[in-house]
Amino acid sequence: MFETLTGRLNQIFDGLRRRGKLSEADVDAAMREVRLALLEADVHFSVVKTFIAKVRERAVGAEVSKALNPGQQVIKIVNDELIASLGEPVGLNLTGPKPRVIMMVGLQGAGKTTAAGKLARLMKSKGERILLVAGDPYRPAAVQQLQQLGERLDVEVETDLSLRRRSSRSERSIKLRRVDSAW
Repeated sequence: MFETLTGRLNQIFDGLRRRGKLSEADVDAAMREVRLALLEADVHFSVVKTFIAKVRERAVGAEVSKALNPGQQVIKIVNDELIASLGEPVGLNLTGPKPRVIMMVGLQGAGKTTAAGKLARLMKSKGERILLVAGDPYRPAAVQQLQQLGERLDVEVETDLSLRRRSSRSERSIKLRRVDSAW
């Protein structure tokens, strides 16, 4: 999802960078494209509406920095508003008793397996013991992808597909880990 959104925003901003001076119509056209990109990325329409209003207000009335051309100024404003909307980046802070459970939920093809792998690699680099649990018994290819990812990362993967209920598989995996004295 973020790759698609990034690609769309880059296309929009490439068009802005080529202009020496931006008119209000240029800003409106760019905001229309940003609005479409955000809506296609499944951002809620009220969030998009508020975001676009803030960016447009700042972009139309903005003093252009001497170091930036008008296109770069709009890009900076969009970036600043994205950071304000999403919040400043912070590190992952997991607290509480081990084992800690992180559940990845999303639409098919949204990147859950890849994100789980990246998260597993990050946690492993911090000295945590990781167990990936394949939670979809109805998609064997997804289970196989998770197994391959686990092998590449040297991370254990639970794939007992005989348990058809996701909750049963998750509960069993957690119980297995609680018994493990190394935790």
